[in-house]
Amino acid sequence: MIILSILFALIGLALLLGGVWLITLGGSLYYAIAGVVLLAVGVLIKKNRCAARLLYAAFLVGTLIWSIYESGFDWWPLATRMGMFLILTIPLFISTGTKGKGGNKLLLPIWGATAAITLITLIVPDSSTVSGTLSNETVSANPDTGDVPADSWLSYGRSNLGQRYSPLTQITPDNVETLEQAWQYRTGDLKGPKDVGETTYEATPLKIGNALYICTPHNWVVALDADTGEKLWVYNAKVPAESQRQHQTCRGVSYLPPAGLSTSESIVAVKASRPAENMPSMQCDAQLFLPTSDARLIAIDPETGARCSNFAKDGELDLMHSMPFKQAGYYYSTSPPLVAGGVVIVAGSVNDNYAVNAPSGVIRAYDVKTGELKWNWDSGHPDDTAPIGEGEVYATSSPNSWSTASADPALGLAYFPMGNRTPDQLGMYRTPAEEKYATSVVALSLETGQVEWVQQFIHHDLWDMDTPAQPSLLDLDTDSGVQPALVVPTKQGDVYVLNRATGEPIFPITEKPAPQGTIPGDFSSPTQPESALNFKPEPLTEAKMWGATPLDQLMCRIQFKSLKYDGQYTPPSTQGTLVYPGNFGVFNWGSIAVDPKRQVMFGMPLYLAFTSKLIPKEGAALGETNTGEQGVNENAGADYAVQMGPFLSPLGVPCQQPPWGFVAGADLRTGKIEWMHKNGTVEDLSPIPVPIKMGVPGIGGPVITEGGVVFMAAAVDDYLRAYNLTDGKQLWEARLPAGGQATPMTYLNSKGEQMVVIVAGGHGSIGTTIGDYVVAYKLKPNQE
Repeated sequence: MIILSILFALIGLALLLGGVWLITLGGSLYYAIAGVVLLAVGVLIKKNRCAARLLYAAFLVGTLIWSIYESGFDWWPLATRMGMFLILTIPLFISTGTKGKGGNKLLLPIWGATAAITLITLIVPDSSTVSGTLSNETVSANPDTGDVPADSWLSYGRSNLGQRYSPLTQITPDNVETLEQAWQYRTGDLKGPKDVGETTYEATPLKIGNALYICTPHNWVVALDADTGEKLWVYNAKVPAESQRQHQTCRGVSYLPPAGLSTSESIVAVKASRPAENMPSMQCDAQLFLPTSDARLIAIDPETGARCSNFAKDGELDLMHSMPFKQAGYYYSTSPPLVAGGVVIVAGSVNDNYAVNAPSGVIRAYDVKTGELKWNWDSGHPDDTAPIGEGEVYATSSPNSWSTASADPALGLAYFPMGNRTPDQLGMYRTPAEEKYATSVVALSLETGQVEWVQQFIHHDLWDMDTPAQPSLLDLDTDSGVQPALVVPTKQGDVYVLNRATGEPIFPITEKPAPQGTIPGDFSSPTQPESALNFKPEPLTEAKMWGATPLDQLMCRIQFKSLKYDGQYTPPSTQGTLVYPGNFGVFNWGSIAVDPKRQVMFGMPLYLAFTSKLIPKEGAALGETNTGEQGVNENAGADYAVQMGPFLSPLGVPCQQPPWGFVAGADLRTGKIEWMHKNGTVEDLSPIPVPIKMGVPGIGGPVITEGGVVFMAAAVDDYLRAYNLTDGKQLWEARLPAGGQATPMTYLNSKGEQMVVIVAGGHGSIGTTIGDYVVAYKLKPNQE
């Protein structure tokens, strides 16, 4: 009994000390009281076991009342408040001894009450979910889905409209459960010891003719037979390792069809007789465009994998030309360029918070056949789009566009989701032009690069809330008639629906008051915009703190009360600020999928808090810096470094209570969220691989099919899942050999069979299983 006494006393002491600390911060009294009680129980165990049991039983009753008061009949908040204390009843009440045996009679009612509460939590509706249905009505019988044959996938979002919608109908909610693996291919490109932490597989394949084209994290392009997954050729861009890159990834390649042919006419890939990178360059008719993480744009022949000698310098274009600063690893492209209007338009990623003076975020358009610079739009000098002159340089650190763009060829416009100027948390370095175009979507003329319109989503962004997602374009029925719409989700949880010709909002945008106060020399905007359609969470409170046990929940409460937090858009501070939603975003580069016939959307909203702290550099020992977006970044040239990361307990679990991840469906005509369900399990997060559905984070995107089925992986458990678009219910899942942090796609093979393909290679930042897989599925025979 001595060991048990010591155990209770130690837990009680920890709760008491932490509880007193929490009280000094203005937090709950419960933990200090609990500490005193457990210390008393620890003493009584040695002296009077019956009294110890009676006191502990009273403590459990009080804890239960407090838990229900704070969290209601919600299973996970109750479980973490009560679980450890209920486990401690086992040694306390079942232990043998001569004193107080009658205390064992308390065990049955205590566990009976626990069972009753557990049953109630299962019966009470989950307040985090929305149950409903999207309309099955076909609103638009012949919607514009881009110039793409039904059996193909020719751009990152299938077409330049960015819809992630396929008109294929073989796979339906009635037969999707019969999907089985058709083939699997391993690229051989794996994360190496010198790679940066965020080395990730995020690619969506293209399907052209009967070939698939996939890029890998180290910028290989792999061509596969679409029927069998057999390798046709591999081109290796031979990108050198660079420790200063924040990302080592490739989300896709882009395609230019043969001259004189529309994208609906295809080519057929053939096997190369040797590795494609060793083949001599050649004049190309059709072209693939590969962006690389060492800032090149490479044009490749789709049939052989040879470089295209007609483009730039023997098929390669150096994207560091005319940059004001050229630090290795600070600028590169991770997303496929936009091919439209006779040009290939390239944007890029600029490292966050490494330096005040960094490469430009300029967007450049090159002739698709020759690589000649046709125009450049630099948000630092937004009115001057003529090709930059010899010896001139672009604006320093201007806002960039690291995600994927969309285009409407009929309007002659390209739509770019815009990021922020680095440093992200320090706004005193920005010019008026940079302020205008940061964290927005901007419409540029395909012909000249001139701005047609801009819609900003955060004023004076101090939170790294770059617009991360490719805009989705569709024609939308509204009360004022059919409008050309652009739908773009944001990290802060808004989904903006705009007229893509004018930029005018289709759903109202209102300005909401925002928290104030920041460091000397900077300011925060008094208001921030909000879309009528949004997935913004309720503000965090101390009662919403979580943890695997009451001890780490206590630590989360102490952290919460120690951080500066006045709700969304609380400015950065030297105290440390809680950023919620965090810079991982409610939505990220996976974007949403839209059904242009039913005019509905499917998305994966996430809810994870981050912390941000400004560190005065004068006299400070920063330790290791610039190891990625998270951790301490130097902000060379600024007075403050910044430390960022997820808001986690000492055990490494989110400090806010679950769920953290959902799937959701909304009607784009009404702006109403019709359903929203928890998504994903903790199978690959917990020490014991139990598939408990909690609603977990993820990164990746969905694809909608006309058959009414949505495919998506993304979550931090290694599964590809199928959902019913109408009600969001999960219909099917398949275990993946690695993390599925990529957006799947679907096509018809040469036999007319609908295939679903996903790249599964994991994600370095979120710790999913690393691999190098491409996996394809199709229905069992006679199941169409």
